[in-house]
Amino acid sequence: MRIDIITLFPEICRAPLNESMMKRAQENGALELHVHNLRDWTSDKHHVVDDAPFGGGQGMVMKPEPIFAAVEDLRNQTSNVKHQTSKVILMSPAGRRFDQSLATELSQESHLIVICGHYEGVDHRVVEHLIDEEISIGDYVLLIPDVLGDEQSAHDDSFHEGLLEAPQYTRPGEFRDWKVPEILLSGNHAQIAAWRKQQAKKRTRENRPDLLRD
Repeated sequence: MRIDIITLFPEICRAPLNESMMKRAQENGALELHVHNLRDWTSDKHHVVDDAPFGGGQGMVMKPEPIFAAVEDLRNQTSNVKHQTSKVILMSPAGRRFDQSLATELSQESHLIVICGHYEGVDHRVVEHLIDEEISIGDYVLLIPDVLGDEQSAHDDSFHEGLLEAPQYTRPGEFRDWKVPEILLSGNHAQIAAWRKQQAKKRTRENRPDLLRD
């Protein structure tokens, strides 16, 4: 089994994954593990991976270009390996909750590409057109006071008021013929807020209907 992890903080992943059973799995050939820095797939001199969200709001959204480039590159690296197909996973609070059943399911895969979300999440075109599944490690978002750049982030993130966060988009406005929703470019903050509320309910209904029942 091969696992490729795409993250902005590779050293956070490397340390625990090179110890104990994970270390033995790699040494005996049961697991091939690679941890990658997303910035390696940027094309500008400053290695920019994020930008402000369309429609306003605090925080930063991860751009689609480097994520698509990274996943497509890693897929190509394994495309000629016999019996190996790639499953792309986004770690996200909006995803399916990780449990033993899902762990068993994923253990049967030959190649996992794991995208680690950060900031206010990833541009929603990644969710719509690139990944196979969103996975959450639990129904919480850790938000420590005086650590966030903007304390409003705590109120707008997933699970506040029992809803998942609405889709986020950032530059470019058009990527591979996929455009940002026009409402987010309108400048009408009341309409944008209403759209985000509607989309948050829709996303919760589709991904986590149990939250609405609760």
